[in-house]
Amino acid sequence: MLAKQSSQYWALILFSIGVFMAQLDNGIISSALTTINRHFDVSDNWGAWGITIYTLGLAISLPIVGKLSDRYGRKKLFIIEIALFGIGSLLVALSPSFSFYLAARFIQALGGGGIFIIGNSHILSTVEPAKQAKYLGLLGAMNGVAAILGPNIGSFLLDVTGNWHILFLINVPIAIGLFILAIMRLVESSDPSPGRLDLVGTVILSFAILSLMYGLTNIEIDFWTSLAQPEVFGFLGAGIGLFVVLFMYEATFARKQNGDPILPLYLIRQPRFLLVLVIGALSGGILAAMIFIPGFTENVLGIPAEKSGYWMTPLALASGVGAGLGGALVSKRGPVFTVIISGLLASVGFALFPFWIETKWQFVISSMVAGIGIGVILGAPLNILATEGLRSNKGSALASLSLLRQVGMTIAPTVYAGFIARGYNNMGELFKTDFPDILQDNIAKANLSQQALGELAQIGQRMASEADSFDANQLNEIIRSIQDPALKEVILASVSEVTKRAAEIGYGGLYGSAAVLSVLVILVSLILAPLRKKVSASSQ
Repeated sequence: MLAKQSSQYWALILFSIGVFMAQLDNGIISSALTTINRHFDVSDNWGAWGITIYTLGLAISLPIVGKLSDRYGRKKLFIIEIALFGIGSLLVALSPSFSFYLAARFIQALGGGGIFIIGNSHILSTVEPAKQAKYLGLLGAMNGVAAILGPNIGSFLLDVTGNWHILFLINVPIAIGLFILAIMRLVESSDPSPGRLDLVGTVILSFAILSLMYGLTNIEIDFWTSLAQPEVFGFLGAGIGLFVVLFMYEATFARKQNGDPILPLYLIRQPRFLLVLVIGALSGGILAAMIFIPGFTENVLGIPAEKSGYWMTPLALASGVGAGLGGALVSKRGPVFTVIISGLLASVGFALFPFWIETKWQFVISSMVAGIGIGVILGAPLNILATEGLRSNKGSALASLSLLRQVGMTIAPTVYAGFIARGYNNMGELFKTDFPDILQDNIAKANLSQQALGELAQIGQRMASEADSFDANQLNEIIRSIQDPALKEVILASVSEVTKRAAEIGYGGLYGSAAVLSVLVILVSLILAPLRKKVSASSQ
């Protein structure tokens, strides 16, 4: 008994550190992108491939690692994943060229992508049901906190060292330590399947996911216009076509006497499992809203850009608390109830952004409410829903869930960025409708000289004569021509207020849509509940 508890203790520690390290790297690079781009002398568009290639590698590795860990053992795959991630991190840090750097990032992703899946499936296979939710909640907390703290930790290390290489070199000793301890302390677990491995299906699945995810990453702010671009509809179409081919092949392969298909078709055919995948995709969209927190604090609350990232800390801490709370709720009230609570908290938290936040303390409260909701869904409930009743293929089920979450996280930022763009595109209308009143209020508060008032009258006449065609560019031209410093300050303050209102409109739409996604999580969960009861009743 003590030996079993000791092995579970070591497994939890090793998987927690592995999950934290892998997920941290996914966010830590964002703080160093500009520095890395300058180092390799590439444009911002090319530099973004450092993130894109990691996303593609992550998506490809998830279902494959999930299946292999079920078949050959989670300890073996964890050791391989850690080794790949450590080698990839070292190669990134030592990259002599940009192409080498991208290849190294892909290796990193192949290693980091499966650690969370392996950890969760190991817990679900080896830990007694009463403790599973608590352990899964801890892994979820590590995953969520690392994702949010990544940019902050990256900025800190970059400020202290001035060297972007350290962001990746720091992974190497951690990976070596995990590699050695995993060999010594981790107990093997697996759900062995008879028959030969589905190599053809694995290749088709890899290309299908690569094509689909590449098409999704090419979608730009104007969502519907982007869909008409060949690099979007071409790759999305190819990905969907390959998935159709894969389903047909897997159905044939599964009927063979010794066939072990890479795709768990019997799961995908179940409405209950499909609804869990839908919730997974929605949760990815909700998670993506966190990316825009620094922009919100900078453009709406007026926090300096260099400090805006630190304001993700309340949400990060709250998500850690939420993941632990989710584990406790699953144990007491079940996974569906817990997902509903998650959606309720996230919807309230994000709805407060456009309808309540005016000060920093209101932002802290709202982001913490949303963070707890996000944390709850990161940990135990969806993992338990995806794998309940399964004696095998737990890793494959969790990998499918993670892949759908990754799809949601890929699509949502484009939709969210569209709200922000439309908010700023509305500035021309705001200058016509809101700017005169704002300017009048600021003038009333200022003590302008007669000369300034005369100059203001001339500006007013010009704006009135050009009212039909007046835009922000013309306003900038007027500001540059102002002679009186006090008047220029008043007008700049008025322009800043209009810009803030445009930001409020854009970010209001963004976080309003995140609240809607959270409500959809609740609705899908309510549909899932009776289906789950039917499955439970039929299995008894």
